Amino acid sequence: MQPGVNMRSAGAICLLGLLSLASTLGVQAQQGEDTSEKAVAALENQWLESQKTNNPDQLAPLLADKFVTTSAEGKLQSKEQMLAQTRKRKYSSVEYTDVHVSVFGNTAIATGVYKGKGTEAGKPFDETERWTDTWVKMPGGKWLCVADHNSPVSR
Repeated sequence: MQPGVNMRSAGAICLLGLLSLASTLGVQAQQGEDTSEKAVAALENQWLESQKTNNPDQLAPLLADKFVTTSAEGKLQSKEQMLAQTRKRKYSSVEYTDVHVSVFGNTAIATGVYKGKGTEAGKPFDETERWTDTWVKMPGGKWLCVADHNSPVSR
């Protein structure tokens, strides 16, 4: 030990160093979560844009191969089934409100309210639903939606 530095001082210096490192790591983790939240929110906006432009091909790359959705009617659908149904829809208006994203490591939960009007297979629809999407950051770093759940909202 250096002259003039006692054990108590050395311990205090080590403690300050550890606190500084922990603080830095905490800030970096928060910044990573903020970046991930923004990335997932941007993907939700891409999903919305696919509906606004009636282009389900924009949606397909956002969904994992094993994606599953639960419709507002309680029907389970695979990625292929959901995209096939989406191709039958023509939106005249669609919007998301109350969108929130929370990140938990490599998983993100996005929630919001969807309002859509248009036609599906020639029949009109006017619906409001609360949705929850589960996103997973894949090993290559790309976020994909693995599950979607929708519940009707009474008016």
